[in-house]
Amino acid sequence: MLDLMKQRRSIRQYTKQDVSEEQVRQLLEAAMSAPSGSARDPWHFVIVRDAATREKLSATHTFSDMCAGAPVVIAVCGDEKVSDHWISDGAAATENLLLAATALGLGAVWVGIYPRAEREAHVRQVLSIPTNVRILCLIPVGHPGEEKPPRTRYNPDKVHAEKF
Repeated sequence: MLDLMKQRRSIRQYTKQDVSEEQVRQLLEAAMSAPSGSARDPWHFVIVRDAATREKLSATHTFSDMCAGAPVVIAVCGDEKVSDHWISDGAAATENLLLAATALGLGAVWVGIYPRAEREAHVRQVLSIPTNVRILCLIPVGHPGEEKPPRTRYNPDKVHAEKF
């Protein structure tokens, strides 16, 4: 597991090979196995395969262009009426999904949406997401079209014993 964590990298280029329905299901099962405050599970996931819709998502902001080239984009959302912890629950689900993608030989990247209101408004409009459901991020997923070496960013200067 520790090796898998080091292998997980942000992949922004993808081959033309499709991501199967079974692989998407495995990604979602991993996401929904994340911890959730009071087991509220406030998350919702929108799976986008349509090329025209992925193209619209790629225009969300400067760093979302890879949505157009990925065969699947997953929008990670949270219902703030279900839980005040929708952000941390969604973040845990997102990390699980990213690790699962690596384990399946897929590439993925976290494209931040929250807390930028204009980004949420764009994605909400493109995907017809109700107003009580917030958008945490988009995750383009595909077979990697680039290779990156495993790494850690461990920095002992960021570790404090007993007190800061």
